[in-house]
Formats: sequence, C-alpha cells, structure tokens
Amino acid sequence: MRLELLSPGEMNESQRQTYDESIAGKRGKPPAPMMAWLNSPEMARHATRLGEVLRFDTIFPAKLSEIAILVTARHWTAHYEWYAHKRLALAGGMKPEIIEAIRDRRTPDFDDPKGKMIHDLAKSLHEGHGVEKGLYDDAVKLLGERGVVEVIGLCGYYTLVSMTLNTFEFSLPDGEVSELA
Repeated sequence: MRLELLSPGEMNESQRQTYDESIAGKRGKPPAPMMAWLNSPEMARHATRLGEVLRFDTIFPAKLSEIAILVTARHWTAHYEWYAHKRLALAGGMKPEIIEAIRDRRTPDFDDPKGKMIHDLAKSLHEGHGVEKGLYDDAVKLLGERGVVEVIGLCGYYTLVSMTLNTFEFSLPDGEVSELA
C-alpha cells in the first residue's frame, strides 16, 4: 500500500464528516477507495455519493449492473475491485460462467439480452473509447436512454475506483489471491 490510510481519530473535521456520511449510507461502511480519496474530502464526498447511487439506485438489478463493474475491473486489471465485485455479482444472481468469461476476456453467453447489451456497451466504452451508432441505437431500444447513461456512469465511476485502487496498491484481504493475470 502506497498510502497510509487515516483512522477516524486522525481525520480532520471535513474528512470525518465525509467518513461519517459514508457509514450512515446504504453501504454501512466506507468504500475502500474513499479512504484514499479522503485526501481530497470534497472529492471523496461527491464520489462516494455518486458511487452509492450507481450501486443501489440504477434501473438495473445487481446481476446486470455488476456486468459493467466486472468488465471495468477486468479492463483495468483491478485486483481488489474484481475481488469485491465478484462476490457481489454472485450474491446478486450472476452465473459463475459469466464471471469466468469476463475474467478470461471472453464474451459470455447471456440468457438475458440486457446483460449482453450491458457487456457490449462496457467493452465498447473501454476498448473503443465510445459507442458506434448501431450499438448505440440498439442499446437505447433495449435499455432506454436512462439505461445507457447509467451504464456509462457505472463504467466511468468504476474506472475512477479501479485507478485509485491500482495506483495506491490496495491489497486483497489476508489469505486472498487475485484471480486476474
């Protein structure tokens, strides 16, 4: 770990307010990258609020939103993010085969056309740096404009998370080994 994380007793007033707000939210605890973001308390406050919206208040159930998150974690080879969200994806009902395919950089076989569309959008955003017209039109038809916006938001926010976790070299919990090569 490249950064010494502050304990609540070491935080200044602004950092502590952000920390307290995060544990009072739907997560019940601060998200790991927020502990690094606390070096910029206002950024931490806004990023954490955005993350809570994207985790809990999109139009997608967990097994769909976690597709975009896992594609993002894999794109960035974000070991901690993969570890955390693989568990959430499984708990949300995602099939292990889908997770394994994303891990191995293969296109999964989806039963749900929305799952495939979210996967394809996320891959296009990360690998193509945008979305070509045909995919965009199909995505709007299937997911609606709000759905497309929320997939972009998931990919963008979890890119910030992945970059933070990778830059500061957040470690996996003791005894855990990364699945990502």
